[in-house]
Amino acid sequence: MLRPMQKHALALLLLLSPAFSQAPPPEPLGVALENLAYPHPVRFFPVTVEGQDLRLAYMDVAPTGMANGQTVLLLHGKNFFGAYWAGTIQALSAAGFRVVVPDQIGFGKSPKADIHYSFELLAQTTRALLDSLGVAKATVVGHSMGGMLAVRYALQYPTATTRLVLENPIGLEDYRVKVPFTSVDATTQAMLTPTREGLDRFYRSYFGTWRPEFGLWSELAWRATFSGEWPRAAKASALTYDMIYTQPVLQDLPRIAVPTLLIIGQADRTTLGRGALAPEVLATLGRFPELGRRAKAVIPGARLVELEGVGHIPHLEAPDRFHAALLEFLK
Repeated sequence: MLRPMQKHALALLLLLSPAFSQAPPPEPLGVALENLAYPHPVRFFPVTVEGQDLRLAYMDVAPTGMANGQTVLLLHGKNFFGAYWAGTIQALSAAGFRVVVPDQIGFGKSPKADIHYSFELLAQTTRALLDSLGVAKATVVGHSMGGMLAVRYALQYPTATTRLVLENPIGLEDYRVKVPFTSVDATTQAMLTPTREGLDRFYRSYFGTWRPEFGLWSELAWRATFSGEWPRAAKASALTYDMIYTQPVLQDLPRIAVPTLLIIGQADRTTLGRGALAPEVLATLGRFPELGRRAKAVIPGARLVELEGVGHIPHLEAPDRFHAALLEFLK
């Protein structure tokens, strides 16, 4: 029988052994990213949605090259926020463009509001922001979910949209045909208990060729789950997932009436519902080479640039090729 001192020593040994010890949790990241520096100063635009007084975070970057009098609006994707446009902001501002980069409500430094999310609402608040900045017209660049928003923005505000650029936009297919519906409550519960390994796999799937610096994005996502406000952020994320699922833009593509460029990484296989689908069904979704060509065929006068070997985020994975295609179109 172990004496008290022996019991204490054994317990300490077990706690210090690799089998029983756990790595300390990372530094929590506030769900409004309060302790994360952005590449440019962040300002806030007040909006009222469903009786809630909210503040839309945004960056407004002046040209560093000879100003050309034009503005580019950058719209982020579902699992990112405005800061990941840093390289694109630099390329555009050096070419003489003013660049406005909002964090949509529910994302980044903007509030994680419990509201009914719609692309029309996000377009409306974005337009109100540009009005407040004195921007009458802008080229709209949307990535992933931001591509869906960019389509709706261009349809709601055609006279305020000079050009439209869609970078690997999701929504080029109607997910409801093959992806089972999941309630907001069920999606929220699934998001409350992520694992670091699962997040790493998720973010790796975005890239055709992985590089260590891309690990930053899964690290930030992991740190956010340690915030005391994480349940609220998870609910907002589930609500925007529901927005993507229930509000397709595929049927809207033929109505686009502004010059449009599609930039499509050919190694991309991003789709909704990946974990809930049988392999044979999953194989039929997220086929971006086909989706890009179909979109070009139905968007009047659209141009298509295909980036071989590149995944879901060309502006991070192949910035030189992405920016060359973007700036050539903006000429």
